[in-house]
Amino acid sequence: MDEQQARRGGGPPMWWRHGPPWWNRWDGEERAPGWPWRSTVLITLFVMADSNFAARGQLDDRAALDPFARVLLFVAAGLLLWRKRYPVAVVFGTSVAATVYLGAGYPYGPVLLAVAVACFNAIVRGHRRAAWAAIGVFWAGHALVAHWLYQWLPPSGDSAAPWGQEGVIAAWVAAILAVSELAKTRREQWVREGAERAQAARRRADEERLRIARELHDVLAHSISVINVQAGVGLALLDSDPEQARTALTTIKAKSKEALGEVRQVLDTLRTPGDAPRTPAPGLDRLPELVREAASAGLTVEVEGEAPRLAPGTDLAAFRIVQEALTNVVRHSGSRHARVHLDHDDGATLRLRIDDDGPAGGADAGGSGNGLAGMRERAAALGGTIEAGPRADGGFRVLAVLPLKASADTKEDR
Repeated sequence: MDEQQARRGGGPPMWWRHGPPWWNRWDGEERAPGWPWRSTVLITLFVMADSNFAARGQLDDRAALDPFARVLLFVAAGLLLWRKRYPVAVVFGTSVAATVYLGAGYPYGPVLLAVAVACFNAIVRGHRRAAWAAIGVFWAGHALVAHWLYQWLPPSGDSAAPWGQEGVIAAWVAAILAVSELAKTRREQWVREGAERAQAARRRADEERLRIARELHDVLAHSISVINVQAGVGLALLDSDPEQARTALTTIKAKSKEALGEVRQVLDTLRTPGDAPRTPAPGLDRLPELVREAASAGLTVEVEGEAPRLAPGTDLAAFRIVQEALTNVVRHSGSRHARVHLDHDDGATLRLRIDDDGPAGGADAGGSGNGLAGMRERAAALGGTIEAGPRADGGFRVLAVLPLKASADTKEDR
C-alpha cells in the first residue's frame, strides 16, 4: 500500500516514514557485519588529501606534515574499515590516533572526520558509553596538550591555546554526540515500526486465514451434509421409486455445483486479495433457499420474524450462523423439525435463535467439531456472542446476539 501510494503521489515516500532502505537491513534476521570498503577508502583519501590543504593555512601555528603525521592520518581513517565488526575498539583507536596527531602539533583538519564517523557508528550500534568515553578521552587529551603539555611537545616555542578554541572543540564534540544520539533514536524508531508492521501483517494474514477457513468449513459442511442425505435417499429409493431417486440426484448435482462456485469464490480471494468478489456474499435474504435445502434433506424449518437491513459483514455472519446451526441439526440431531427466530431491538442488536427438539443422534445436537467454534469466531469478530447448549425441556438451542451498529465497518464479505 505504501509503495502504491508513493507511486500515485498520494503521500511521502515509504523511506521518509520508515527510514531509508539501507537502514532496514537490521529489521530482519541477524546478518554478519560487512566490510565498508568503499566508504572507508573515500574517507581515507579525503583525510589524506585535504589535510595538505588544511596544513597550508596553518603553517605559522602548527607543525608541517611529515611521514609520522601521514601514518597517524592513515591509521585514524583506516581503522574505520573495522567499525561494523569492532565499533568499540575502532572508536577508541581513532580517538587515540587523532589525539596523538593533534598533540604532536600537526594541523587541525579532516582527522576530526574519522573521529566523528567512528563515534557515530558506535552510538548507533548501541555502544553509547564507549563512544562517550572515547570522545571524552579525545577532548581531555586535547585540553591537556593545549594548556599544559604543549611546553614539552612540538612545535617548539608554542604557547598555550586560547580557551575559546576549547569552546569550539567542546561544541564540535557536543554536536557529534547530539547527531549520533538523534540517529540512534531514529534508527530504533524505524526498527520498532518495522517490527510493528511485520506483526500487523502476520496478524492480518492469520485473520484472513481464519476467515477463509470458516468460509470453507461453512460452505463444505452444509453442502456435503445435504449431498450425503440426498445420496442416502437416492440409494434407498433407486429401485422402489426411481423418480424420487432422480430428484435426489438432481439435488445433489445442484448443490455440488453451488458448493463448487462458493469454494471457487473463496479461493479467488487468495489469488487476487484486492479484487471485489464476483458474486454478492450470501445473507439472510437467502434464508428461504436455506429452508428449501433443509427440507430436501428431510428437515422442516419454521422461520419467525424478519431481519432488519444489515451491513454486509453482519448479514454474512448471520446467514452462516443459521446455516451451520441447521447443518448440525441435520447431522447430529434426531429431530426432523427446527425453528429459526429472528428479532431485533431498536435497531441495536440482532438476535438469532435456532431450536430443535432433539434428541442428539450419536453426538451433541449442536455439533462437536469446528462448527460451534466458527460461529463463535464470527460473532466475536462483530462484537457479538453465541450461546449454544441443551434446553431444559429437551432439544438444543443456538442463540446469537449480534450488534448492528458495531458491525457497519466489517468487511468480512470481501
